[in-house]
Amino acid sequence: MRYATIVLTGDDARIAPLLDRFARSDDVSLESTRHMGPINDGQYVGLVDLQGDLAAAEGLLAASEDVVRYDVTGTGGSGVAYLQCRSIGLIGELLAILYAHDIVLDWPIDHRELDGRRGSRVTVIGTRSGIQRAVAELPGEVTFELEKTGPYDPDTGRFSGLLTDGQVELLELAVRAGYYEVALSFV
Repeated sequence: MRYATIVLTGDDARIAPLLDRFARSDDVSLESTRHMGPINDGQYVGLVDLQGDLAAAEGLLAASEDVVRYDVTGTGGSGVAYLQCRSIGLIGELLAILYAHDIVLDWPIDHRELDGRRGSRVTVIGTRSGIQRAVAELPGEVTFELEKTGPYDPDTGRFSGLLTDGQVELLELAVRAGYYEVALSFV
């Protein structure tokens, strides 16, 4: 089992029209897609992370002909939107390519500006041959850059994956001994 992290770039209006709408806004940005998947009648449902003016986000979603239903929640300039969409652009085709080659998408997809350019960072998990076949089928409108690849380790990206075995053991001992407990006082 292997993983590959790639950065996808291309014409946002074709790849993901909704992402393009947010990219043009000075008031709110779509930071990442927590999940997006197909449902009945060729539509998609998903969750996206937003940063900025959430009322502006609601305006962008209401104005989109692709959005059937939405709900935005959050506070302090940070929120999440539930979306039901008629279409998600070329992203739908990209998801279909992954599914056709038994590739698992490691959510979320990061949509922030990367090295001064807009793109989406995606990590996929599967067999070497499956990943290679999926990459070979990417539409010509999408360019990709392989950021990293290797054997898949389920602890990668987790805090414990950053520590040596000895450090994990010491941390567990400290927690069991109550070292990190916080005394509460009520005045």
